[in-house]
Amino acid sequence: MQLGLVGLGRMGGNMRERLRRAGHEVVGYDHHREVSDVASLQELVGKLAAPRVVWVMVPADVTEATIDELAATMSEGDIIIDGGNSRFSNDRPRAERLGKRGIGYVDVGVSGGVWGIEYGYGLMVGGADEHVQRCMPIFEALKPEGPYGFVHAGGVGAGHYAKMVHNGIEYGLMHAYAEGYELLRASEYVEDVPGVFKSWREGTVVKSWLLDLLDRALEEDPDLSGIRGYAEDTGEGRWTVEEAIRLAVPMNVIAASLFARFASRQEDSPAMKAIAALRFQFGGHAFKKD
Repeated sequence: MQLGLVGLGRMGGNMRERLRRAGHEVVGYDHHREVSDVASLQELVGKLAAPRVVWVMVPADVTEATIDELAATMSEGDIIIDGGNSRFSNDRPRAERLGKRGIGYVDVGVSGGVWGIEYGYGLMVGGADEHVQRCMPIFEALKPEGPYGFVHAGGVGAGHYAKMVHNGIEYGLMHAYAEGYELLRASEYVEDVPGVFKSWREGTVVKSWLLDLLDRALEEDPDLSGIRGYAEDTGEGRWTVEEAIRLAVPMNVIAASLFARFASRQEDSPAMKAIAALRFQFGGHAFKKD
């Protein structure tokens, strides 16, 4: 199959390579000219035979503009795939806008990070059956071997919604491992904290790929002394909690893990300053001055 791929960063570049290894023809475009196969989106579209499929893999803040620019050069019967971390609520309006031009739209949540080129990418897909079926050769090449790693989750928006929840769960899992790490480090009983995590990688109910990656990080830096305890969020955790509020779904763990990321960005928490002041006011408890 022939595919246009817009965005050749950490994910997109590896996806291009995995698809080419599977025998597909990929024409890639990126604003970094040294990795791009073409000089412009227009040139990319011109190199593809109709009906075309173009996969957009760019940051969420430029996705809309990129899709609009692509659509202006594409034709009826073409399909645009958005594989970035777009908010699910943008998908249906986008699909309706493209549909007026006869252009199909598929949203794909992609998981796998920098390891996907080797192990395959988890794909959560939303869109009309006929559009998804046309793209299946691409999905088959990108997903892991075997029966898992792919789902046609529903209509337009379902792919990004599923990926949003996936990332919310990821927040919670990561924070559980992190809290366990901190408790082990604080204990006077455990002498080999990295060894404990390594022992959990097989034969335990907490084994996972995230645990494997934490073990890898501890091998490189057993005390994590070279890492600052600061964690960004890319939006999906916030959207997950917003949806939990909208649908009245209790989401204690994921919400707490999101707020913990916010706390990581505070060098001296204003809330904890207020608590220290209150303890002093009602109980005379000492507090440290700046």
